[in-house]
Amino acid sequence: MFDRLKLIETTYDKLQQQLIDGISDVKQMTKTMKELSDLEETVEVYRLFKQIESEVFDLEQLMESESDPDLLEMANLEYHTNKEKLFELEEKLKILLLPQDPNDGKNIIMEIKGAAGGDEGNLFAGDLFRMYHRYADTMGWKVEVLNAMEGTAGGFASIEFMISGKRVYSFLKHEAGVHRVQRVPETESQGRIHTSTATVLVMPEAEEVDINIDWNDIKVDTYNSSGPGGQSVNTTKSAVRLTHIPTNTVVTCQDGKSQHENKDKALIILKARIYNDILEARDKEEGAIRRSLIGTGDRSEKIRTYNYPQNRVSDHRIGLTVQRLDAIMEGRLDLILEPLINEYQKQQLVQAI
Repeated sequence: MFDRLKLIETTYDKLQQQLIDGISDVKQMTKTMKELSDLEETVEVYRLFKQIESEVFDLEQLMESESDPDLLEMANLEYHTNKEKLFELEEKLKILLLPQDPNDGKNIIMEIKGAAGGDEGNLFAGDLFRMYHRYADTMGWKVEVLNAMEGTAGGFASIEFMISGKRVYSFLKHEAGVHRVQRVPETESQGRIHTSTATVLVMPEAEEVDINIDWNDIKVDTYNSSGPGGQSVNTTKSAVRLTHIPTNTVVTCQDGKSQHENKDKALIILKARIYNDILEARDKEEGAIRRSLIGTGDRSEKIRTYNYPQNRVSDHRIGLTVQRLDAIMEGRLDLILEPLINEYQKQQLVQAI
């Protein structure tokens, strides 16, 4: 492990020197800065490990030569504190050296749809969108709605949006699946608890190097935008439907101000869908760890229940229950995501041994 860390530190120093010397090619500079960013945390933790390791060595030397009881007691206390820090840093380095998902650094396209429960499912889809938006705000990420179909009673029958920022996919990739809500709908006069669901799909943004789509393979249709219930909301054909003929993947977009804008947004979604299908097929062949341990990521898998009467959120994949639904819906999604990611990393470590 430490041989790898030395090599990473050497590589990091070389890349930094390249930037200092100057890089004229813009693409090369972007590539170098990304490589530096990817290595930065590992190098920082490794250097801190070496610093504390040196302090532990000095304390061992001091305790062997010192006779003053007070100094020995202080040195012994600091020694044991630093030994604990070394253990924690070594565990963190093991995780940092685990194989990385090549998509972890990417932006995502997320789709949320109201499912079982009719209007209540659509309202819950709206609540989930707000939750992810609030979480993105706390992370300093940007949210852009690409396409939305509002529900007749509020919320969304379907909403597709991009979240862009640092390592978005690494944080949100386990959110795909069926989210279930248990609560009393506003329209329920008897106070009975209803169960409704919404589905979430998480797709890494596809780049040109990931997938190349030929416009000759895409059928483009235009039509009038429609609002809740399907009624037409304008008289110009600004809404766009793209059909990728080889894969029969269909995407619609009508939220943009013009046909051109809708076409661009629809293409982003289309690429993400096709790329995600490729990744899912690859995962099935390879038996990916995240499928067997954190869930399949399949949109039909029930992954989480939000129980409003008991202020409880339960993630069924890792048996986690948190009695802070109100905070989670306000964007404290880290209360769920951190245990999920920790469990994923633990299982990766087991596989690596």
